[in-house]
Amino acid sequence: MLVDPQDGLFSVRRQCDLLGLNRSSLYYRPKGESEENLVLMRLLDEQYTRTPCYGVLKMVVYLRNLGYQVNAKRVRRLLRLMGLEAVYQKPNTSKPNPEHKVYPYLLRGLVIDHCDQVWSTDITYIRLTLGFVYLVAVIDWYSRYVLGWALSNTLDADFCIETVGNILERRQCGIFNTDQGSQFTTPRFTQPLLDKGIKISMDGRGRALDNIFVERLWRTVKYEYVYLQDIQTVQEAWLGLRDYFNFYNNERFHQSLDYRTPADVYLGNNQAKTGTTTFYQPASILIR
Repeated sequence: MLVDPQDGLFSVRRQCDLLGLNRSSLYYRPKGESEENLVLMRLLDEQYTRTPCYGVLKMVVYLRNLGYQVNAKRVRRLLRLMGLEAVYQKPNTSKPNPEHKVYPYLLRGLVIDHCDQVWSTDITYIRLTLGFVYLVAVIDWYSRYVLGWALSNTLDADFCIETVGNILERRQCGIFNTDQGSQFTTPRFTQPLLDKGIKISMDGRGRALDNIFVERLWRTVKYEYVYLQDIQTVQEAWLGLRDYFNFYNNERFHQSLDYRTPADVYLGNNQAKTGTTTFYQPASILIR
């Protein structure tokens, strides 16, 4: 952080010289996406939620059929910006960063029969009227209980690491499952899990069904909240998601849980009936 030049200690020029910064970069403000691109991203997000198997070329056809003159390069850039990737089995032709170990998938054939046996996390795109943010959430597989969540305006690993760290201060699981995204393969994310004796499981490339309960959560959040709202600001998104996750955990009945709520299963019948949420604490808003 620069010192206020009015203090008389250092001029802005001198501070930039000492820090090795170009003065022009100090005043740079990144340009947001155009209004048309935000519309395209909204359409791509909705179509991806319906058909996650659609790749770039099918998305191009979809948008052109709606009257938008787009090319594959533009659609590919927007999908990458949104963190979306088509779901299909890909050949193992790339080598991961040697510093980012990829762990095997441990859940195939595993019987999930109790809470805190398996947790899982992922990131999804949340649209705003004039922009977008990213949502990360951690869910307990057995109860479908959302243990914590956070928002960020970047796809860096920090908000994922901080969210999981806050949860681990109170509870821990036997197995933690993620995809192979760079946010989850960095040692900064995996080492705290290993230090607590938690086994790490990672989805196969392009296999969304390996993390099926998080994928179902995203569909539910978007169809029951995001797509029904005209969310203007990040703060509005955070407040709305706070209320929605409270409803999801404590009031929304799940057929797969014999029409009980996730809180009823995770926290126990007595606590759920009182309407308390002593364990569920939404992660604080994280905007970077």
